[in-house]
Amino acid sequence: MDILLQQIINGLVLGSMYALVALGYTMVYGIIGLINFAHGDVLMVGALTSWSIIVTAKESMPGVPGWVLLVVAILISMVVCSVLNFTIEKLAYRPLRNSPRLAPLITAIGMSLLLQTFAMMIWKPNPKSYPSVLSSEPFEFGGAVISVTQVFILAATAVTLAALMYLVNRTKLGRAMRATAENPRVAGLMGIKPDVVISATFVIGACLAALAGVMWAANYGTVQHSMGFMPGLKAFTAAVFGGIGNLGGAVVGGLALGLIEGIGAGYLGALTGGFLGSQYTDIFAFIVLILVLTVRPSGLLGERVADRA
Repeated sequence: MDILLQQIINGLVLGSMYALVALGYTMVYGIIGLINFAHGDVLMVGALTSWSIIVTAKESMPGVPGWVLLVVAILISMVVCSVLNFTIEKLAYRPLRNSPRLAPLITAIGMSLLLQTFAMMIWKPNPKSYPSVLSSEPFEFGGAVISVTQVFILAATAVTLAALMYLVNRTKLGRAMRATAENPRVAGLMGIKPDVVISATFVIGACLAALAGVMWAANYGTVQHSMGFMPGLKAFTAAVFGGIGNLGGAVVGGLALGLIEGIGAGYLGALTGGFLGSQYTDIFAFIVLILVLTVRPSGLLGERVADRA
């Protein structure tokens, strides 16, 4: 029972980060039908930016509380990633919006490699230890433990997801996003500017990716230029699992994938005496992806995509 509870906690923390990144994938796909494979590398840029901010602040202002450093690092990372994603959309994706589907897909993969190369040049290729800014004293309950960082991840994710759902369902921008996703040309005739809406969607996705990147770095304690590939790939899996194009599906898919990985790795390690454990968690994500694409290609909460005239 202790193992199950601990792995559920670990799975929810992991799934929360997947959900944040998956929302960025599914928002962009829902509006322009693009799989932005550079999204995981935006997460990486956010994590490395926050690392630079925290390391610099700790050296120059050693008395600043850790939670203040973390909040400031998150905000600055969001700004940097928003500018980056806005620029990527305007320069790399917008000119190809009416091109065959393969062209923007290849461009997204190329942009991913480009971001990794630039990050390697700026921050150097060696892995870096992420400074611990929150208390290391864990909370214990029911035989399981949860760190302050994990509590922060769960709380920040819940607040962020609630705010995003409110924005999409209750605000003018959210209505414009839904209208553009339904039919951008008709939305344009109604006074909506599709280019502005699409850029705003990329900016919102970048903020979510930056937050997830900081959380990922704080939880695992290390950052490097290639760290965004696997979280991005698994978040894409989560988006497909839940039903890409569906915001609720992205959240459900992310949490479900995190729980599958956490519980699967925990019990696999226990059953094999540690021979198969956390180092094999990646296989669960791709087994899930294969099964979902085979049995239910639309995902758990997949919705019908309207035909665009």
